[in-house]
Formats: sequence, C-alpha cells, structure tokens
Amino acid sequence: MNKEAAKKRIQELVERINYYNKRYYVDNVSEISDYEFDQLMDELRRLEEAFPDLALPDSPTRRVGSDLTKEFPTVRHRYPMLSLDNTYSEGELREFEQRIRRFLGLTASEPIEYVCELKIDGVSISLIYDSAGILQRGVTRGNGVEGEDVTPNIKTIASIPLRIESREPLPAYVEVRGEVVLTKAQFQKLNEQRAMDGEPLFANPRNTAAGTLKLQAPKEVARRRLSCYTYFLLTEPRIVSSHWEALQQLERWQLPVSPHARLCNNIEEVLAYVQEWEAKRHDLPFEIDGIVIKVNRYDWQEQLGTTAKSPRWAIAYKYKPEEALTVLEDVVFQVGRTGAVTPVAVLRPVQLSGTTVQRASLHNEDYIKKLDLHYGDWVRVEKSGEIIPQITGVDASRRPAGARPVHFPKNCPECGTPLKREPQEAAYFCPNTWGCPPQIKGRIEHFAYRRAMNIEGLGERIIALLYEKGLVRDIADLYDLKAEQILQLEGFKERSTQNLLNAIEKSKQVPYPRVLYALGIRHVGETVAKVLAKHFPSIDDLRRAGKEELMQVPEIGEVIADSIRAFFEDEKNMQLIERLRRAGVQLEMPKEERAQSHVLNGASFVVSGTFRHFSRDEIKDFIERHGGVVKSSVSSKTDFLVVGEAPGASKLEKATKLGIKVITEDELLAMCQA
Repeated sequence: MNKEAAKKRIQELVERINYYNKRYYVDNVSEISDYEFDQLMDELRRLEEAFPDLALPDSPTRRVGSDLTKEFPTVRHRYPMLSLDNTYSEGELREFEQRIRRFLGLTASEPIEYVCELKIDGVSISLIYDSAGILQRGVTRGNGVEGEDVTPNIKTIASIPLRIESREPLPAYVEVRGEVVLTKAQFQKLNEQRAMDGEPLFANPRNTAAGTLKLQAPKEVARRRLSCYTYFLLTEPRIVSSHWEALQQLERWQLPVSPHARLCNNIEEVLAYVQEWEAKRHDLPFEIDGIVIKVNRYDWQEQLGTTAKSPRWAIAYKYKPEEALTVLEDVVFQVGRTGAVTPVAVLRPVQLSGTTVQRASLHNEDYIKKLDLHYGDWVRVEKSGEIIPQITGVDASRRPAGARPVHFPKNCPECGTPLKREPQEAAYFCPNTWGCPPQIKGRIEHFAYRRAMNIEGLGERIIALLYEKGLVRDIADLYDLKAEQILQLEGFKERSTQNLLNAIEKSKQVPYPRVLYALGIRHVGETVAKVLAKHFPSIDDLRRAGKEELMQVPEIGEVIADSIRAFFEDEKNMQLIERLRRAGVQLEMPKEERAQSHVLNGASFVVSGTFRHFSRDEIKDFIERHGGVVKSSVSSKTDFLVVGEAPGASKLEKATKLGIKVITEDELLAMCQA
C-alpha cells in the first residue's frame, strides 16, 4: 500500500472505530462483534506501525498505553473544583430556594429554572481540550485547587473522546468536567475475576474507580473498562448562557452525558425528580447517592457566587444509605486457593435494597475487632456500593447475656495448620499449600477456568469428586486420568467421560501466556501473565530470572517479583512443571511469535526520553518484535541508545563515555524497514 492510500485508510479506520466506541460505551449499542472490532484495531495498528508519521492524535490505538507512570504531576486548576453543600430533606431544599430568591431579589411568583442531575458516585475529573479539539490533559479534583494529572489513564476510557468533533470553530480554552465511574456489571466482573485469582475483593465501585485512576499501569486501567459522564462546561470565551445549553453542547460534541438530566421549571418539579429517582436508583447501571440541583441561568449563577468551599447556586440532595438490622448467627472462615482466610458473616435473612441478604463481608481480623463483634449480636447491614453487603455497626444494647466474642482462628479451619500473617498485610493465610484441601481444589478450579486452560466440563463439583476419590491431587494429575477412573465417578457414562478427556487433551494447545496465568502464581493475574510471557518467552526463561531482572519489566514490582521467585524456589512446583512439560502443555511462546522480524539481530537497546510515534513501552515492544533486546540501563554490552525528547542526562553521558551509538526514533524506524 502506498502512503496516500495508507493515509486514507487510516483516517477511515479511526473514524469507524471511534464511531463504534461511542455506540458501545455511550449509546450502549453493539453494532459489530468483538471479533470484527478487534480486526479493525489490528489493521489500524499495522498501518500505523508501517507509516508512523501518519498516526492521528485521536487514534484509538493511543488509548491504551503501556508505560508505568512513575508519578502523577500536580496541576493547579484554572477554575477551582468546588464541592457541593448537602441536604437530606425537602425542607432544606425549600430553604435553598428561599436563599436564592433573597440573593437575587426575586418574588415568590417569579420562576426559577433548575437543572436536576443524578449525583453519580464516582471520581470527579477535569478534561482540558485545545482549540483544535485535541484532549490535552485529564486532572483529578484533588483538593479542589490542585489535582493530579492522570492523562495516560484517562485516555484509556473509551467513552471520553480524544478529539472533539465540531463543525464550528472551538473556543481557545475548553474544560469539561465529569465523573469517572465503574458500572455495577463491570464491578461484578472484576470481583469474579479477583475471586478466581485468589485476590481480595474490591469493596465498592467508587473506591475501585478512584484506585484504578491512580494505577501506574494504563493497560490495567484499560482492562477495568471505566466509564465517564460529563456534566459541566467551561470555555473561554463563553459560548452558552445556561447550564442546560451546556449539557446540550456537550452532547453535540459527542461527549458522554447522562440521559437522565432534566430541566425543571420550579422547586415542585425538582422535588418530584428527587422522589422519582429515590425509587428508581437501583435500576441504574451505575451507583448514585443523590441528586444535584443547579440554578440554570449563568448570569444568576454569577450573581449568587460562591462561598469559600461551594457554589451558592447548586446543592446536592443526598439519599440516606439503605440499611437493615438483623442477627449475626455465625461466622464462617473460608480458605481460598492462595490460602487466604476470609471471614463471612452468616445472618438471619433480611430484606435490603430489594434482595434477601443472608451473608455479609467481614473483611479481616482487624475489622472484626473494630466492630467488637459477638455471636448473636444485632448488627447493621448496608450494601457497599449497593452490591456487596457488609456489617457496618453493632447495637451493643441488644447483645444477649453471655454472648461469645468472635475471634479469628489461630489454625486453618480446613487442615488445622497454624495460620500466618505477613507483615503489613491484613489477611491471614494457611501455609499448607500442598496439603490443605480447599487450596488444592481451588488451584485445580483456577487451572481449568475458561480464561485459563478452558477445560470444559471440569467444574467445582467434578473436581471435588476427583479429589474425594484420590484421583487428582494437583493440576498435573489431570493429564494422567484414564477413562476407567473417571467412569467410577457418580453421573459419568462413556460419552461424558470421553468429553472430559477430550477437553483435557485440547487444553494442551492453550498458549503459554494463559498457561502461565493458569499456574496460579500469587499476584500473577491474566494481564501480568501476558506481560511476563512477552519478556520471558518460555517457562525456563522466567524460572532463571532474578528478582532485579523481573522488576525491570513494566508492571512487575517487588511484591510480584518475590511471589514469582518463591513459586520457582518450591521444588514441588518445579516437579509439577516437568510433569506438565511431559504431558505436552505449552510452556513457551512459538518462535514465530517471539519477533516479527530478525532485522535487529539480537542487538541490545536502551531507550530514553519521550517519543513522537511511540509511548516508552510501545517503542520497547517495537524493538523486541524486530529481534532486538531492551535493557533498562546503559552498560558496555549496550549496542544502541535510542533518544527522544528530553533524554536522561546520565544515560546519554554514560553512552558517550562508552562509545555507544546514539540514534533517534526515526533512525530506529529506518533500521527496522531495511
């Protein structure tokens, strides 16, 4: 394809993919399959790699960076992001209107228009666009005066356009404010995945969204699929005269706006809106904790002004969290596949937010002590983020005489092994990795999981039967199973037996990154496994990697590195891997997938600075896929130092001193096109 044809096709692909992203993330309409969408993205990536100077600033491929952001710069807001005063009653809302009338000198008969919006329970964000419509910066609210620049993470949110499309010239300064949220459905998926990975569950959608925006790995941010709803527009010069017009302008620019906002003509319509959504809030795909009410006219907003902390022209009506009172009947201590022991409250059934609640999270030993929890206590239960029930308090006045306090066990409730607690960790765990039944069965369940080895038909019940019969004690035992052994199990006939054996055989073709995930190394989830497989393309390469070498890999910190080293230092794990190897499980990347070409012929590269066509991690990936090796520091064994804008002075100085060739980004591209 020549350059002109490539330019045309890139433009077409960017427009199509951005359109499908908007339809999916903003309009909740899926017009094409995931496979078709991925094919378009792959074509665009290939074209941009072949013609990097043609890549557009709003290309959807730029949404998912790979660099670890070592720190988030602090940015001062041009206009403070003020908080809102709260109210909890109809009477206080009417007082709010009376204050407005006094300030503006309005009589009781003169109408005031309000805009009512759902108070989405998320993380406030400021988006700055330039006069060409390109997203320049995404900043958290912070303390209202200063926030953190989290632009790389903001760019991963598909509902936020990287460029505003407008038929009219844009103002010189455009600031859009909104709320970053995690939907209930996505929150549930993340927690299901974490449960499968043996990780502690997230507490609620809002905290998860806030924590996600602070992650130093944009790829992980992208995987969590945050959403955003915008609700405020600031421009210089001003182009609208009311808040309602601002919302309409945001929609015209195809920014995501909640469809539930309403223009109300008086306070009675406001109160009706508040009551309507108190009843309907549980049906929304995201969490809300109230309603925001704003005076519509901008000239009136300016007259009303602000206090030191909040605007006088807006207020938040907060819904009281739903809670129920019930009796704590028992506490069970569950052991997961990683050995972590989780306390779960067993409750007398009670209705809460439209569902019957019988169990609730107790988190850890410290939480139980803080509550001073006793068996038989009357406890207050809330739904954290309206999803996970948790005990928030105890009515000690109703405690039965002689009630026993709840104590965390000293020994594993399943195998009796003394529990351990790592320094600076809240959870206790059972160290009996190879002898604790729920850990053994949990690891096998994880191994067979659809996103791991995908052994169809091997679920929790069948694994329990195999374990009880003594047929399976570890994941490698699966590949030794014989038909006559499976036929012993309750409910198995010849056909179902053969189906299970076929599924186990088929799992031998599962690619190495998923096998690495399936091994169940603590802290090595699906995303980390892919990163590790890219940098260590065989299980033997990974086994030989030292802690420092592991920590040079993006997204691998000290905790993960220590966990990987501990896994390979366990002789039983090494025996397990050898058995999997003999069974034919894929324990390395196919050679053709390790590099796109060998033009760089194993040359050693170090990169420094910022680049026009690549993020730091993308340029490393580019080098590796063309047969090069990337190192983090300059040494006598380095062949090339690739420098971008503002390279590190120490790396440049050392390269010059050692006589290492320094090349630019364009020179690297030329080498790979040779």
